[in-house]
Amino acid sequence: MIAEIVSVGTELLMGQTVDTNAAAISAALPAVGYRVLFRQTVGDNLERLTQALRLALSRADVVITIGGLGPTMDDLTREGIAAALDEPLILDHDLQQELRQKFQQRRYPMVDSVLRQAYRPACARPLPNPNGTAPGLIAEKGDKVVIALPGPPAELMPMFQDYVLPYLRERAGGEPGVILSRILRVCGMGESLVEDRIKELMQGANPTVAPYAKTGEVHLRITASAPSPQQAREMIAEVEQQIRQRLGNAVYGVDDQTLEQVVMELLWAKGATVAVAESCTGGLLGHRLTEVPGSSRALLGGVVAYSNELKRQLLGVPEETLREHGTVSEPTARAMAEGIRRLTGAHYGVGITGIAGPT
Repeated sequence: MIAEIVSVGTELLMGQTVDTNAAAISAALPAVGYRVLFRQTVGDNLERLTQALRLALSRADVVITIGGLGPTMDDLTREGIAAALDEPLILDHDLQQELRQKFQQRRYPMVDSVLRQAYRPACARPLPNPNGTAPGLIAEKGDKVVIALPGPPAELMPMFQDYVLPYLRERAGGEPGVILSRILRVCGMGESLVEDRIKELMQGANPTVAPYAKTGEVHLRITASAPSPQQAREMIAEVEQQIRQRLGNAVYGVDDQTLEQVVMELLWAKGATVAVAESCTGGLLGHRLTEVPGSSRALLGGVVAYSNELKRQLLGVPEETLREHGTVSEPTARAMAEGIRRLTGAHYGVGITGIAGPT
């Protein structure tokens, strides 16, 4: 089944708020059998919101809105859904009573505008919001569904997890049960070369393979749709094996594994140690390695030798190496690695030198 997310709020369009809600929902929907093909962001304008919802309903089975359910004049999602579905907006007396009780229990003054949250499209039913005042909505009309969620993450995520996901899982019925993905992490190989080696695999419809360029890495996302998680995992594993055969050791990790984590795990497995000598990176490599829990089992330490004088004094880089080859050269980096290894007694030494300015 197809889902579309419509995020509502002018603050999103202006870049004042980052839409983390849409990303979280997009990540969760495949596990219950829904593919997100489009996402929209629209400001607090009823006409444009209605247009966005009608467009979403024309191409998706389920539309999920985020935000615009509060009590103020610019909270227009209820009105937009009613207009898009051609349904009247009605006062829900039970919701009205619940709102009054919430404000009484919390001893908050309640102005009339709060009761705007008690209105809903006639075809909608409310979703409880124990963490706020704005109820969510599930509006069903024909074979289309619009689900409205509040904007604050502390209200949205519990409502989504407790009410929306179970509803969507049941509604998916006979559709493929799950859509699972796995990320293969590649380093030491550019995106164009990676794509050239796996281009036949990228033409598959299920599973699909998509490359993403990251800082210093390439990520390959393998996505499979299947009736069960086990079947999806088996489909992914078959494609993963073919990718590994073509890319070899350039594939260093999967999913959330980081390069530094994998390096540490290899060192632990060998019972080996490492030390780092840095120049242009100014301690960044040491920082990344120490971010791995338990790194002290393998990382002995590091030196930041920015000047040539410290390279000579601390690391023993020969003067002739610096003079003949320059600070930024392979011989200097090698001498730095050898020097930090001698200094610390580590099994492995890493030397980094280069050009890295503030820009």
